[in-house]
Amino acid sequence: MAKQNQAFPPAIVVFDIDGVIRDVGGSYRRALADTVEQFTQGAYRPSATDIDALKAEGHWNNDWEGSQELVYRHFEAQGVERSHLNLNYGDIVAFFQSRYRGPDSQHWTGYICQEPLLLNADYFDLLTQAGIPWGFFSGATRGSASYVLEKRLGLRSPVLVAMEDAPGKPDPTGLIEVVQQLEPFGASSTPVLYLGDTVADLHTVQNASRIDLSRRWIGVGILPPHAQATAEYSVTYTTNLNNAGAAVVLANVKNLTLDYIKKLVSSEV
Repeated sequence: MAKQNQAFPPAIVVFDIDGVIRDVGGSYRRALADTVEQFTQGAYRPSATDIDALKAEGHWNNDWEGSQELVYRHFEAQGVERSHLNLNYGDIVAFFQSRYRGPDSQHWTGYICQEPLLLNADYFDLLTQAGIPWGFFSGATRGSASYVLEKRLGLRSPVLVAMEDAPGKPDPTGLIEVVQQLEPFGASSTPVLYLGDTVADLHTVQNASRIDLSRRWIGVGILPPHAQATAEYSVTYTTNLNNAGAAVVLANVKNLTLDYIKKLVSSEV
């Protein structure tokens, strides 16, 4: 990141990645559906609505764990107890990654290579020029997150806390760590905006606000592309994010303009 042009910015902005920076409807979510289908022997392939319903519970941010949970629930619906299943979590992760990254862990050819970006690097340049620190807290692996941020977007060593670096959401530890890295010297109460597309993201903001009482924590919901397939589903998804604590829900991260940031911080929205 470039040097900030003011000592005390109006806000610190932290981004989730999946569904906010990149469209993962045809990658992470597709790999999740592939994995559930594989481990239910083709009997069940979850729809986008099924996956959203799981994530709306607020604690299935990890797609490997989400895949395993949907497999368990499928068999439980058939009257088979979890304890009677011989599921190997390592096998689930390996299969998922073979779809998402591709069969070669060194040269990725999987679904990740096809992810549409939801903004470009110019957006971050605008934040930097305005003196607004920014960074990322994501449940994606560091390799996956770095791939999109550095290789695809061309960002140079952005502040990032990824899956390997902190407990999973809605634990706020990783979000707080990003803020601590970004806060300018001498400041200790800069408001924080966290942009996310899931209930777990918004619960993370709420949990951070209970730990750090010195600042305002503002959750900004982002509608991922798949949630905008129909007007009715957009309304349903927006309602879920609002109920989870979003101060506002936007259709695209680029709608969070500099003026909008100032309005959120000043409670004008």
